[in-house]
Amino acid sequence: MLRLLWLIPAIPFLSALLLAVFGSRFSRMTVAGLGVGSIAGSAVISILTAVAFNGSYTQSLWVWIHVGGFRPEIAFRLDALSLVMTLVVTFVGFLIHLYSAEFMLGDEGYSRFFAYMNLFVACMVTLLLADNLLLLYLGWEGVGLCSYLLIGFWYQDPANGRAGQKAFVVTRVGDTAMAIGLYLIFHSLGTLRIEDVLREAAARWPAGSSYAIAASALLLGGAVGKSAQLPLQTWLPDAMAGPTPTSALIHAATMVTAGVYLIARTHVLFQLAPPVMLAVAIIGAATLLMAGFSALTQDDIKRVLAYSTISQIGYMFLALGVGAWGAAIFHFMTHAFFKALLFLAAGIVIEALHHEHNIFRMGGLRRELPIAFWTFLIGGCALAGLPLVTAGFYSKDLILWSARTSAAGGVELWVAGLAGVVLTSLYTFRLIFLVFFGELRTPVSKRPGWAMRIPVSVLAILAIIGGFIGGSFTRFLATSLPAFPEPAAPGITEAAAGSIAAIAFFLGLAAAWLLYLKHPELSAAMAANATGRALHRFWFADWGMDWLYDRVFVRPLTAITFINRRDAIDSLYNGLARLATLGYRALSWTETGKLRWYAAGIAGGTALFIAIALFL
Repeated sequence: MLRLLWLIPAIPFLSALLLAVFGSRFSRMTVAGLGVGSIAGSAVISILTAVAFNGSYTQSLWVWIHVGGFRPEIAFRLDALSLVMTLVVTFVGFLIHLYSAEFMLGDEGYSRFFAYMNLFVACMVTLLLADNLLLLYLGWEGVGLCSYLLIGFWYQDPANGRAGQKAFVVTRVGDTAMAIGLYLIFHSLGTLRIEDVLREAAARWPAGSSYAIAASALLLGGAVGKSAQLPLQTWLPDAMAGPTPTSALIHAATMVTAGVYLIARTHVLFQLAPPVMLAVAIIGAATLLMAGFSALTQDDIKRVLAYSTISQIGYMFLALGVGAWGAAIFHFMTHAFFKALLFLAAGIVIEALHHEHNIFRMGGLRRELPIAFWTFLIGGCALAGLPLVTAGFYSKDLILWSARTSAAGGVELWVAGLAGVVLTSLYTFRLIFLVFFGELRTPVSKRPGWAMRIPVSVLAILAIIGGFIGGSFTRFLATSLPAFPEPAAPGITEAAAGSIAAIAFFLGLAAAWLLYLKHPELSAAMAANATGRALHRFWFADWGMDWLYDRVFVRPLTAITFINRRDAIDSLYNGLARLATLGYRALSWTETGKLRWYAAGIAGGTALFIAIALFL
């Protein structure tokens, strides 16, 4: 079955091509069959390859480029890390596609939507299975393109187009850093094949060398952009302009997790650069706190979930930064389950309320939409980390314990993670209480069909049971990632640390119950005073990051381009255009309509050509 590995990306690529070229001629049933069926096929093959997997497997298809000694191939490598990531992407992607078949049914761009979604999954799987960094970069740029297409899917609204452009431009900053990093790696090591890069770097770069620090820092730049971490996180909240299934796919299984995968895949380079490892941990800790405060102030249900994604990716970065590679990937898996669940359940609510997004216009929906309520509640409990029950608790607890006991961690990072638990519980249950409890503010006009109910039900089950495999999961990953070292004596037991994390969860839950359910006037009073209003505006505006970038980068660049709009280079091209226009006008005088002059011209030209050929 391992020989079928190439079909995992090939099937959705082919489906995307067929839908892009012939989609407008297909019936909606055919479009749904191709769009959903292709991802189902990839998921089935992924499961079959997992059954046959016995260590590692490389499949070389053909030489892609052959220039001098540079011979990157179209080749795929399957190991424990890429297998886990591929299984999650294809299976969760299939559930999202199945949900989309009903959710997008009334949209006029039905076939175009599935073409983009299939291409998205195909590019992500290419990124995950790539045997070399150049092929990985091809998939990396592919998911960037697809995010632009899907975020701006409803391009008739200029705001949606701007959101897509923002995502494309901001992530290009990180992509540029990553491309420079690849040049540096090839220049120093002479290869881009991932296995060879890791081996040669370990042999030729001493720990703390300038090459190791520069290469890993540049790769970190790419990861920060794709995974929406500080300081390039500003694009992700605006990405909510796309359809809800797109948001689920971007946040749960593709795009934002690419940066986590890149760091884990090139872990040797980061281990050789301790300052960059520390930067990864600090970026993760700062991002999870910053995004948590911003989530507290949002009134759009999808933007709350967007900031929660930024925060949870921050936990993954924190784990990577302290060397807990398996914990980071474990949280990636559980996050994929509960975050896809939350977005799809939110989509049920949005569609049921005439596409209403404002949580303050919702309320009282737990009886009107029981499937949305129970699945959203399960997803929210997993996100916040309900102790001993949900998958999110086990993966997050492993990250917190690693941050506390790792030689690269410490009390400060552990405390930041615990503060993030309180914030996550607070904004999650704020969302649940405002949307599903209290009085019914907007009547329900539509209820979900089976194609929307099945995916959220399956994901709800996974959001509960997915955490019980933590020990075996991390042992399995240890075949391709370094095992977490034995913890030093931290002055606290693992059970005590888990109990503190549980207390943090219940503190956030109690605060949300008090402020938004029992005494909502308290939260209103807090937001009404001057300090509360100022903090609300500051956190709501993503800590002023958009304002800062607009004044530091956008406006100066716009001013320069306005001043320089008639520069010498433009004059050169304008001159060529005028010369072409003059040539056209000169030649147009020869168009007299008199055939004898045409015949004379042809004869004269022929005689001149023969004379030149004979005498020159």
